[in-house]
Amino acid sequence: MAGSSLLVLIDDIATVLDDVALMTKTATKKTAGVLGDDLALNAQQVTGVKPARELPVVWAVARGSMINKAILVPAALAISFFMPWLVTPLLMLGGAFLCFEGFEKLVHKFLHREEDQKRKGQLREALKNPETDLRAIEKDKIKGAIRTDFILSAEIIAITLGTVTTQTIGMQFMVLAVVAIMITVFVYGLVAGIVKLDDGGLYLSQQDNPVLQKLGAGILWLAPYLMKTLSILGTLAMFLVGGGILTHGFTPVYDAIHHFAEGFSGVVGALVPTIANGLFGVLAGALLVAMITPLARWWQAARDRRRTAG
Repeated sequence: MAGSSLLVLIDDIATVLDDVALMTKTATKKTAGVLGDDLALNAQQVTGVKPARELPVVWAVARGSMINKAILVPAALAISFFMPWLVTPLLMLGGAFLCFEGFEKLVHKFLHREEDQKRKGQLREALKNPETDLRAIEKDKIKGAIRTDFILSAEIIAITLGTVTTQTIGMQFMVLAVVAIMITVFVYGLVAGIVKLDDGGLYLSQQDNPVLQKLGAGILWLAPYLMKTLSILGTLAMFLVGGGILTHGFTPVYDAIHHFAEGFSGVVGALVPTIANGLFGVLAGALLVAMITPLARWWQAARDRRRTAG
């Protein structure tokens, strides 16, 4: 499940970096014919982002992740000590959010492509205005990635806490703090390496050694496809992680899935619960989008009317 969480974070950061690419107006290709004309506009290719902004964006999300964990570690200890019954409902709320966000991405991609193009067009128009605060827009995008990190961090903290419930409160705190720091450094160090992969490829392709040149060209060719693949897997991971949390919270569903899986053996038997969790996540996401989207539109329309009247 930790691997799935990592994919969700990579997908979210890749999306943030896409908008940063628009905001920094760096659609210039690093190598002609390799990365494509729509380099900075592809929603999951981070290679169009200005190099000076890639790592600051990742660092901003990583810093937000550490703040998340600084809040979650003491909160998790307090909840497990005073209100242990609240842990599962809170995790399920986070799981439901992941399913909602995953299905909303699918709906937006396949049913609202024109709206997405319109949004990008509006952002391009905003760039023409010298008074536009690009950093403020960037911060708004980063907040979305930090929000997703909060849910995934809560899941990791809860799982870690479950392994040390018999230890003293001091030992629990130490273990949670160490795990939180190690995971943040590992995850965002890996993310930073991935988003700078194309820069490494460009550097190698400019060397005199023919072997290094070919290696660099191969990395440049691979980078955009890697990010697209990670994006697809990241969306899939939202349903796997979110659905897994929800099925664990609904005991009858969890028992039914594992009872069904007992009828299979080997790899198939191991995959059945994972597939079932993903399908449950898709179903939950569809229901949530169907319920929440009309309410959100009504709320936004009401706010617009009040703003107009005022």
